[in-house]
Amino acid sequence: MSNTRDYHPVTACLPEGLMPEAARLLKDYGEKVNEIRLRVGRPAVAMLTDGHEFMRSEKPVSAEEIQSCFEKVCGYSVYSHQKELEQGFVTLPGGHRVGICGSACLDKSGKRTVHYITSLNIRIAAEHIGCSEGIFSRLFPERISGVLVAGQPCSGKTSLLKDFALKLSSAPYYKKTVLVDEREELAAMYRGTPCNTLGAFCDVLSGYPKGEGIINAVRTLSPDVIIVDEIGNREDAEAVCDVINTGIVMIATVHACNVGELYRREPIKKLLQSGVFEKIVLLRGGNARCEAEQIIDLSEAEKNGN
Repeated sequence: MSNTRDYHPVTACLPEGLMPEAARLLKDYGEKVNEIRLRVGRPAVAMLTDGHEFMRSEKPVSAEEIQSCFEKVCGYSVYSHQKELEQGFVTLPGGHRVGICGSACLDKSGKRTVHYITSLNIRIAAEHIGCSEGIFSRLFPERISGVLVAGQPCSGKTSLLKDFALKLSSAPYYKKTVLVDEREELAAMYRGTPCNTLGAFCDVLSGYPKGEGIINAVRTLSPDVIIVDEIGNREDAEAVCDVINTGIVMIATVHACNVGELYRREPIKKLLQSGVFEKIVLLRGGNARCEAEQIIDLSEAEKNGN
């Protein structure tokens, strides 16, 4: 697995008093740094894959520092990032994302915005090329089929999707692959340019709601494969079901700790019974990432009455 990423956009948006230490942490720990959390009146903390590290000798972050960081993140033009802010985050160059926490309010046009910023969550983008090696060959020994990847937060679901997309849209497969990237994490688009590595046959519908993106992909892009992250509600499930009997392969992720949880969620249960997915990949929790605990062939499970 390899991970190459420019961390300068992360350090550049931080309060000056945190820049040197953040640069050191990113240099020393690299891909082990998942997030940098800033909260008013509390110490800044770097969240690592195997723990955390308080920053600046646990000196509290001030409201002025939070505001300064927020303005930097928005390029000193909050209005130009209004669409992103409505979704609660701003994307930095390199695909890093800053989650915004504060008081929600409506502007004069009725759009939701955020005032009185109280905390910022800087999520460090990572691209783990090759992370799906072991799982990919087990899933697709002969042909590409529908797959639902399930796991806890930070188990590597999104990383797997990125690597699946890269493999499928590159040699020797050259499958026409569409990423429906509602949260802009799969391709990490920044001003129309993907920050993540994409294959030659990959198209990206960035920022589209999942349902709308899936429908647009089917109607206009003639995909072989559609990849979407974090399905869960009834609308998502209905959109995924729209690809049944179209010849399109659907690959998606969902939050779940075990298979039982999948079947207790009615929209997901209906999807599993619809035939759109042929296999379930259940990822390990804890500090493991992109490791399969179980791969279930739904057709075999049905034959066995499970």
